[in-house]
Amino acid sequence: MALQTITWMSAFLCVAHVCSMPMPCQLQGQLVRITHNLLRDMGGNIPLECLQENVFVAFPATAFASSGARQLSSSGAKAIYETLKNIDTLFGADDLPTQWDQRKLENFQNIVYRQIEESKCMMGSVDTSDYLIRTEGLNTYFGNIAAVLKEKNFSYCAWEVVRKELLYTLQFILEHNSDSLLWANRT
Repeated sequence: MALQTITWMSAFLCVAHVCSMPMPCQLQGQLVRITHNLLRDMGGNIPLECLQENVFVAFPATAFASSGARQLSSSGAKAIYETLKNIDTLFGADDLPTQWDQRKLENFQNIVYRQIEESKCMMGSVDTSDYLIRTEGLNTYFGNIAAVLKEKNFSYCAWEVVRKELLYTLQFILEHNSDSLLWANRT
């Protein structure tokens, strides 16, 4: 009986210790890469009939810029978080293209949502003086993307333009802000 009690207490303390360990409050680089790849693969190349619908949307690279190594991690991660929130909002529409691979689309949406939920805690420490400027740039960019969708009545080609823009955005993050992301087994 005493052995059973000790065993249960040990198991309880072990679980309590594991559950109380702090989880890193960072966006996961591998999930951002998977998100990019799902978006790339869900529709293939932009269809020829959609090329005439292609519009220029100025990308806010300055929203991801840094003034120092320490600030890159904090400010860059918050800009990436805001980007994911805006992507989630765009894909919250009911008029998503049926021509895309629906399984990949659903996985894409789920991973974006997961990243947002798992990294909300980083927004509790928004103390960077340039945060509002970064957010304003991102909101303008995503507002322009949403305007393209609305102007083109959420057509398939409008969504292809959006997909092209978001692929560029995610690729930019992976190439220029990977230090703001948590990478497993990265040396």
